[in-house]
Amino acid sequence: MTFLGYKLWQWALAAFAALAIGISKTGVPGVGTPVVPLLAAAFGGRQSIGIMLPLLIMGDVFAVTWYRRHAQWDKLVGLLPWVVVGLVIGAGALQVTGKASGTRDILGQIIGWLVLIMLGVYFLQGRLGEKLTPTSAVGTAATGVLAGFSTMVSNAAGPVMTIYLAAHKLPKNEFMGTIAWYFFIINLSKLPVYIALTAINPRRPIVTVQSLTLNAILFPAILVGVLIGRWLLVRIPQKAFEGALIVLAAIAALKLVIG
Repeated sequence: MTFLGYKLWQWALAAFAALAIGISKTGVPGVGTPVVPLLAAAFGGRQSIGIMLPLLIMGDVFAVTWYRRHAQWDKLVGLLPWVVVGLVIGAGALQVTGKASGTRDILGQIIGWLVLIMLGVYFLQGRLGEKLTPTSAVGTAATGVLAGFSTMVSNAAGPVMTIYLAAHKLPKNEFMGTIAWYFFIINLSKLPVYIALTAINPRRPIVTVQSLTLNAILFPAILVGVLIGRWLLVRIPQKAFEGALIVLAAIAALKLVIG
């Protein structure tokens, strides 16, 4: 049985993904770790990023609304120019992968390995010196390029930004406010790029009327998720919050490497 061209099992996975995205946007970043591979398995790698992006933006709107006053803009100002570089590289990679099969799997593995390297740097901060930490000038540039590239090709910048902001030791609300504004700005900027890439290569679309209809119907699942996430954040101790961020980032990276 199908509805609007999608099978029921695809709807079920998409609804779970929307719920997880909602929780991750307002409660525990990283809870959405399974979403990227689940949607890719259900809809294919290229179409899945077009389905996922509007869901992310819906969650971003709630996150910015609730945590906007807690954002630490100084943690983003130096990062964003490098993110733009990564976005441009990622857009080029998406155009190439629209013409070649198997390339995006390799890109995902590369992102996963780079995130694992970032985790190693995070844990060795005290031994590597100031110049090689995620918060240094070099670390900020590398993080920005990787975050921009990974978010463009697979919506997988979550673990990258988690490690970067975790290195700044931000309190829960400041962490959520900063990451909320970051992803709200970046995800909105990606939407016209995805639409343009669809227009350039209509045989391999990313965003379609069908996918946007699916997104609209899944809004209630996002709403339930963001409410659960906000309820959880108040009840999670700061130390447990920080530990969960790193563990979930590691899981996400390993999943990207394994494929």
